[in-house]
Amino acid sequence: MKYSNLITRSFLLAMVAFATAACTEDTLEYGFTDIPNVGDGEGQLLYVTDADGNASNTSLDMRDTQDVLLHVNATAPAAVDQTVNFVYDPAVLAAYNRANSTAIEAIPESFITMENGGAATLAAGESKSAPLKLTITSDGSLDPEKGYAVPLTIQGAGVASSSKSRIIFIRDLSAMPDCNKMVDDGNGNMVPGVKIFSCMEVNDTNPLNNLRYTLKNSGKYMVDAVILFSGNINYDMEKGKVWFNANENVQAILDNRQKYLQPLKDRGMKIIMGVLCNHDRACIANLAPETARAFAQELKALCDAYHLDGIFWDDEYCSPITPPPPGFVRPSSEAWCRLAYEVWKLQPERWNVAYAYSTTRYGSTEIDGVQGGTYIAYALHDYGGSSDLSSNYPGMPKSNMGLYSQEFTGRSFASETNLRRMRDNGYGSHMVFAMDPYRSNVSTQDIAMGRCARAFYDDEAVCEGKWDKDW
Repeated sequence: MKYSNLITRSFLLAMVAFATAACTEDTLEYGFTDIPNVGDGEGQLLYVTDADGNASNTSLDMRDTQDVLLHVNATAPAAVDQTVNFVYDPAVLAAYNRANSTAIEAIPESFITMENGGAATLAAGESKSAPLKLTITSDGSLDPEKGYAVPLTIQGAGVASSSKSRIIFIRDLSAMPDCNKMVDDGNGNMVPGVKIFSCMEVNDTNPLNNLRYTLKNSGKYMVDAVILFSGNINYDMEKGKVWFNANENVQAILDNRQKYLQPLKDRGMKIIMGVLCNHDRACIANLAPETARAFAQELKALCDAYHLDGIFWDDEYCSPITPPPPGFVRPSSEAWCRLAYEVWKLQPERWNVAYAYSTTRYGSTEIDGVQGGTYIAYALHDYGGSSDLSSNYPGMPKSNMGLYSQEFTGRSFASETNLRRMRDNGYGSHMVFAMDPYRSNVSTQDIAMGRCARAFYDDEAVCEGKWDKDW
C-alpha cells in the first residue's frame, strides 16, 4: 500500500470556509453564517440555497451515490406559482475556471439525474420551495484525489443574478478503500462486521496512525471510529460557566483537521470527541438541567465547526463540590443521562458513545419519554468487561454494545476466543485504547489487531505505515 498520497489534499479544500474557535461571554462561536446578497434589483427576487441554507456554491464528498437538495427562495412571498429550471451547463464551470485560474473537471452529465426534469416550483404565498433532489451516481472511475464539479444554470423569471448559476463541488471517494466491512453471518447473508472504536491518546499519538491497519483480502480499514482522547469539561470561575476545554494537543488537531482528521473521514471513519472530567467542580454527571442544556449547545457548536461525528463520555477525575452550588446537582446517573439526552436532542444524527464505567455505566434513565438506548448510541465496556448491557441502556441493540475492550499500553488484551464469542453472540462493537506504533510493544499491538481481523472479519490484518506526532 502506498502512503505517500494518503494525506494529499486538492485545492478543492480551499473552497470550504472554516473559522477557528473564539470565546464569548455566552458560548463558543464556531463556523460562519452564509447570508445571501441578492440585492441586484427591486421587487421580489428569487435565489437558490442548499439543504444547509448556503446561497453560494456547495462543496461535498461522496461515495457511490449522493443526493443534493436545492431550494428556490424568494425575498418576498410569491404572488403566484413560480417555476425555475436547473440545467446542467458546462459553460458555467468554464467561466469559473477562467475567473479563478483553475482546471476543475465537470462530472459527466450521465452521472446526474434531477427529479421533475430539473423544475422546481415556488408555490404562491410561500418564500421557500420544496426541495428539488439532484442525484449524483458514481461509476467509481473518478480520481478521489481530484476535485470535480456539477455546473448548473438556473433559468426563470426573477432569478437574482447571483443565483443564475451554481456549482456543486465534489470529491468522489467511491474508488478509495473505506472501513465498511461486511461479513458472512454463517447463513450466507452478508451483514455489517464488528465496529472497532480506536480511543487514541492524542497527547502522544498522531490520529493518522488509525490508517495503519487494513484487511488483507478485502482491503478495508479496520478502524471504524476514532475517539480523540481527550477534551475536557471544566468550570470557568470568572465567567461562572461550564465550558469545553481543548488542551494544546487536541486544539492542534482540530485546527489542522484537514491534515489529521479528513483522511480518516475520507475512508469512512467517524471522528468522536472525548469529553473527560478535569479535576474541578464540573463533571458530566453533576450538571443541573439548565447547565446541561447550555453545555449541550456548546458541544453542538464544536461538532458543527470541526465536522465531528459525536461525543465520547468518560466520567473520571471529577471533583464535585458538596453541597452542590447553583447550576449543579449531586453526581448521579440521572444527571449524566440528562446531559447525554440534551446533546442527542440537538444533534440526533451524531453519536453519543458511553464509556461504560463509573456513572456512565448506567444509561437506564428515561428522559422526556426517550429510552437511554436511543439517545446513547453506543456503550463500550471498561477493559475486559463482557456482560450484556441491555439493562444498563434499555433499547440499545447488542450490535452497539462493546465487549472485551483492550488497553494497548499493555494492561489488557483480549483473546481471540473471546473476540469470536462476542461476534457469535451478536455483539457488534469493540474498543481499543492507546494504539501507538512508536510504543515498544508495537508487535503486541499488531498481534492483537490480527486477532480482531480473524475473529471479527475472517481475514488477516495488514500492518503498514506510521505517522509521527508532528505538531
